[in-house]
Amino acid sequence: MTELNSTYEGGCGCGFVRYKVVSEPLITHCCHCRLCQRQTGSAFALNALYDSNNVNVLAGTVEQIITPSPSGKGQNIARCPKCRIALWSSYFIGGIREKIRFVRVGTLDNPDAFPPNVHIFTTTKQPWINLSAEAAVFEAFYDYEQTWTHENNNHRKSLLAKSVDE
Repeated sequence: MTELNSTYEGGCGCGFVRYKVVSEPLITHCCHCRLCQRQTGSAFALNALYDSNNVNVLAGTVEQIITPSPSGKGQNIARCPKCRIALWSSYFIGGIREKIRFVRVGTLDNPDAFPPNVHIFTTTKQPWINLSAEAAVFEAFYDYEQTWTHENNNHRKSLLAKSVDE
């Protein structure tokens, strides 16, 4: 595993969009739900979750597209307007867009630095995938209090409180 350094860059496939994250992820999800499988055309989606204030576009612009999500509330996916690569997404809570970006790990220049902390929706994972004993595994979603670090969960709560106030 590569040592984390708190600043990472990434971008789309064609190079039009470049972005930088300026903190460690709050947590990294490997989602095995059928919707993520369909949307990625792969066996799962790997997302590093960040405070949206810590994800900055360096070059280009992103196009926001709302797609279905397991909650039924939708997710807002930021894509390159030229090559259509999904760079990150955010979900809706209580009708308000959450202040956390789910950065697609594969779009980071050094994706090796972000192994999953948790595997979620494993009831629909592909049967040929063998999960690491080092990561937490959940049949569906998880309890934030028991899964996130105390510090990161408090940060998550403060972001949600700010969303409600805005």
